[in-house]
Formats: sequence, structure tokens, C-alpha cells
Amino acid sequence: MGTKPPLDVDALERLVPDAVREDNATGAESLRLSVERYEFAARYVNGDRVLDIACGSGYGTRLLAEKGDSPGRVVTGVDLSEAAVAYATERYGNQQTRFIASDGMGFAESEGFDLVVSIETIEHVPDARGFISRLISFVRPGGLLVVSVPVTPSVDGNPHHLHDFSPRSFRAPFLENGMLEVDALEQVQPFEMFAVLTRSEARMKDVRPNLPGYYLRNPGAFARRCWSTLRHGLVNKYLTVVWRAP
Repeated sequence: MGTKPPLDVDALERLVPDAVREDNATGAESLRLSVERYEFAARYVNGDRVLDIACGSGYGTRLLAEKGDSPGRVVTGVDLSEAAVAYATERYGNQQTRFIASDGMGFAESEGFDLVVSIETIEHVPDARGFISRLISFVRPGGLLVVSVPVTPSVDGNPHHLHDFSPRSFRAPFLENGMLEVDALEQVQPFEMFAVLTRSEARMKDVRPNLPGYYLRNPGAFARRCWSTLRHGLVNKYLTVVWRAP
């Protein structure tokens, strides 16, 4: 049997609460915002079947499992990373949680789910609209879907992100699929440009290298960054929306 790869606790896209440094904005503040999104989603936990797609290290899956009063509830956490799933199973696994290593587009269960949660995932997927349709297909009729994305530019600084969204462009595919918006959470995260450019924190090692060169090759990305900075300042903004399936 092969040895599973270790979990990189300093990866920009991997939050591990036990390894987060309180003095790091990319760690402590990002974790606070992520937990806030999961707590927001947990208000809508209902029924016995809950799915957390792209669950990462599993802390959010466990949080969802601890909400509500159904002893038969099982929350399924799915993540592409085998290392993350192994860590999640060991650290957060219990009778109400299970973790599966699978691609979000490849995962399938015929029974469907009462609540589906996918936090900060869609911006990573090449076919964003296809993935959104996939998420919707997991939701039982009348069930709920909770999703979040950055709604200020992020592709320029984060090479793991493939799409920039505005609140309008994020909502559009869900509305086109007949989903009904139930609730929304807006979040703002200030950042220091100097810290980003100098990569002063360990988790910033994954920030896009040679950002000026990237802007020269992608002037549209530079224009979006300038417009966002003029409009909002040096902040990242995030939007989490709760949708009800028809």
C-alpha cells in the first residue's frame, strides 16, 4: 500500500486550523471568514443528508454535522486531495461525518442531499457553469444549496483561481437554472499589497510570481484590478448565497 502524500499546511488554498498562525492575515483572517461562511450555511442544516463539496481539511464538515438536532444526520465531505481527506478523517471524523476523496464533477450519489455546501470552490473549476449545474443536480427538490466565491478580482494574484466573478455574474447561472435566492452573506477582507508582493507570510508562497509581467501579458486583468481598487480599496470581497431548488 502506497504512502499518502503529506498535507501541506502552508498551501494558499488549504486552511488547517491547527496549523494557522494568529499573526498571519492569510491564515487567521482567512480561517475566520471561512468559519463564518460555514456557520452561515449551518443555519440551514435540515434533513439527514448533507454534502460538503471541496471540504478541505474537514473543519467545516464537522461544524455542519454539529448543527441541528437530528441524530441520524450524516455529513459527507468530498475533496480531490487524498491527503486532505486522510487528515479530515483522522481529525474530524465521527459517526456523523464521512470523508471521500473524489473530484467534484466525478462524485455521484443517487439519493441526493437536503443541503449541499460548496465554499470557495467554483472559481477553481475550469467549467464553472458545468460545475454549478452539477452542484444543483445533487440537491433534492426543495432542498438548499449554499455556495461562495470571491466577487473582487482574484485570478491575477492567485494562480489557482480560473474565474473572476461579480455578484451579478455569480448569481446568473443559478437564476438561469430556476434556483430561488433565500439569503446572502457579504464579507470584506482588507489586505496589504506590500505583504502580497514581498510574500512575507508562508502561505503566500503560492501567490502568482512576477505579477507585473502577468499584467503586461493580461492587460484586462490589470484593468479589473485597477477598477476594483478604485471602487473598493485594497480589499477582497466574498459573497455566499443560499439557493432553494424548485
